[in-house]
Amino acid sequence: MKNKNIHWHGVGVALLSLCTGIACAQGTASAAATGAATVDFAGYLAAVEKHSLDLASQRESITAAEAGVSIAGVMPDPKLTLGYGPKEFSRTVALKPPVSRTVALEWEIETGGKRDKRIKAAKSNVKLTEANVEGFKHQLYSDSATAFAEACRTREALVRQESSLKSLSDVVRANEVRRKVGDAGGLELLQSRTERDQFQAGVVKGRADAQAALLNLSVPLGQRFGELFGPLGLNCDFAAYTPGDDVDALIRQALDARDEVLIARATLDSARANAELVQANRYVGPTVKLTAGRTPMGRSTFDGEGKETPGSPVSRTLAVEVSMPLPFSRLQKGEVIQAESAVTQAMLGLRAAELKTDADVRTSYTQFVAARENLRRYRESVLADSDKVLAGIRLSYRNGQASLLEFLAAQRSADDAYLAYLQARADLAAATVQLQLSVGLHPAL
Repeated sequence: MKNKNIHWHGVGVALLSLCTGIACAQGTASAAATGAATVDFAGYLAAVEKHSLDLASQRESITAAEAGVSIAGVMPDPKLTLGYGPKEFSRTVALKPPVSRTVALEWEIETGGKRDKRIKAAKSNVKLTEANVEGFKHQLYSDSATAFAEACRTREALVRQESSLKSLSDVVRANEVRRKVGDAGGLELLQSRTERDQFQAGVVKGRADAQAALLNLSVPLGQRFGELFGPLGLNCDFAAYTPGDDVDALIRQALDARDEVLIARATLDSARANAELVQANRYVGPTVKLTAGRTPMGRSTFDGEGKETPGSPVSRTLAVEVSMPLPFSRLQKGEVIQAESAVTQAMLGLRAAELKTDADVRTSYTQFVAARENLRRYRESVLADSDKVLAGIRLSYRNGQASLLEFLAAQRSADDAYLAYLQARADLAAATVQLQLSVGLHPAL
């Protein structure tokens, strides 16, 4: 009788510990998150946008494109020419002519509105660059959301695994007590110990996965997560997202705000502006040259009778020249054909982006609905049913109506169901962000 009391006392303690540990495992992470200052997804995303090195590098391209606008507005520089001569060096010429000095100013006149077209093309390039940076930022948002959801999943999975490991260790200790008093066989003790050791290997891997997922949060940040947020934990309480049931409305919203569509439209505008610039550059521009010259007075000469012949008087001249290139090179239209082909490609690209947007929104919405339904099923039935099965097997094991193997199988099944539930949460978070980005919204969880 004493041995039997020891047996059920040890098993009862172990099972109570197992039940308590599993129940606490599902709420430990959220309880810890709400009990202290934490980092939620919005705060993490804001930090990514502020500190990301890749995003900062991409933004420099906008600065360079904006500088191109001022470059495009530069007009051709005038040319200043200073002349001296001709100067006579021949010894056979006794009377050297005076040396002239000239100053010439030459300026090319732009025609066809070249300067305005260059500025327009440069501004369209700025808009295209901004659209590309916005698209890069949305991809960065997607990567950050995936990293955040994975960090939450691995952390809560580790909490569950560690709790189950503690409970299995309690079962091993209880069986050791039963073995000493002769109430349990060696095989039962060996089986429980083997199950615990195998599970411990999974916990070690889970701990490494959680640490790796936390480290991966630093990649989008551009610095270590701990250096920016310190010892703060993650707030993994994601709010429900309700996009509605009108997929066509989401598609219309996406066509107005999705980054791929905006990039395609900016590409088309840039191609059209470049085509206009190519047409303007085909106009030839005249060159006006203004030349001012001065020739000093020549030397006086004396004839054979000694009479003086005065030299030539001071000469001041002004000349205007207009030169115009003959546009034989304009007979070929290669650059025009290239520009028109670029416009056609951009138009086809815009159409393809619109079709892709339609398909992506429908696909993202379908995946979101499926992920939401899966998570609802886990919350409403799978977790509750697995806990009921585990509780029933636990009671049967306590009453001697179930074996240790049946009990361990029920425990393993309950753990797998909870880990699958955590994966369903992560899948819903990823599907939510993907749907939000597909319609051009700022991601929020």
